[in-house]
Amino acid sequence: MRPRTLRTALAALTASLAAAGCLTAAAPATAQERPPRNACSPAVSLTGFTDTLDKTTYDGTYVGNLSALASSGRRGTVADLSALSDRSELFRLDPRTLQPRGVVTLADENGAALDSEGLVADRDGTYLVSSETEPSVRRYSRTGELLGRLPVPDDLRTVPAGRARPNGSFEGLTLLPGGRTLLASMEYPLDGDPADLVRVQTWQRTRHGDFRPGAQYTYRTDPGLGVSEITATPDGRLLVLERGFTSGVGNTVRLQLADRPGRAPALRKRLLADLADCPSLGATAEQPQPNPLLDNFEGMTVTGRSGGRLEVLVVSDDNQNAVQTTRFLRLRVRA
Repeated sequence: MRPRTLRTALAALTASLAAAGCLTAAAPATAQERPPRNACSPAVSLTGFTDTLDKTTYDGTYVGNLSALASSGRRGTVADLSALSDRSELFRLDPRTLQPRGVVTLADENGAALDSEGLVADRDGTYLVSSETEPSVRRYSRTGELLGRLPVPDDLRTVPAGRARPNGSFEGLTLLPGGRTLLASMEYPLDGDPADLVRVQTWQRTRHGDFRPGAQYTYRTDPGLGVSEITATPDGRLLVLERGFTSGVGNTVRLQLADRPGRAPALRKRLLADLADCPSLGATAEQPQPNPLLDNFEGMTVTGRSGGRLEVLVVSDDNQNAVQTTRFLRLRVRA
């Protein structure tokens, strides 16, 4: 029997028993105990998705390869939403429609393109951008002017300068509430580290407004997965997107909740949802996937709060590939 048919039958049986006086009275379930609509898990629900930007252009620029999202605003409202491509394009998006409003091209000190993966909208209107080439974290103006660069510990540099694997270093970037602590998460382990251990580097803002390296933490991923994004919640804990890909099977994408960085050197986590368990809501995939909703999800930001839950926006990197999709998910998360 199909689940919907089973629920209908049970509802009818319950009603008839109650009418016959054969049902023992029980306390009603609270709203918090009811599973959320379009639930991926008890903690996460899918409120919608859109492929509206897939394989589109804006002002002559391809809108895709999106690896990071950043939002800014107060009291749960998004005043500004930005998306960053790993080809150095920074898009400003309409927070409601997600349509581009502007685009600037970023470059390094020599005018070369970045492998840009992480994005933070700072309180002064500038952007902090991580690139996994070296890796690096740079500051840019709203118009794309390079303003400075943060120091990076030697062991996090890409081999042979350090122990980071090429295309596996700074993938996530976030600023803790209060704006004093910046975090960058490595995608994969350093050479010599266990296969499931990634580093999370912090920087502390000085009284002059710049950042200096701070504590380093470790984070354990699920087997075979890397960290594709990390973003702070309003209370300073960390939403972590773990992602992997298996040819012929598709993507694995899990949303985890990690501790607020503190005295303990290791960040503990708990699973909020495996996105393969979300309803597909009619989504389609151009390649095999455990759930046609899934793709190469890399960017994530908290956009507000609703009914005690966080509103979270997630985006996929289509790699400008015909069998991948630029897709946005809107999630509601109880963290």
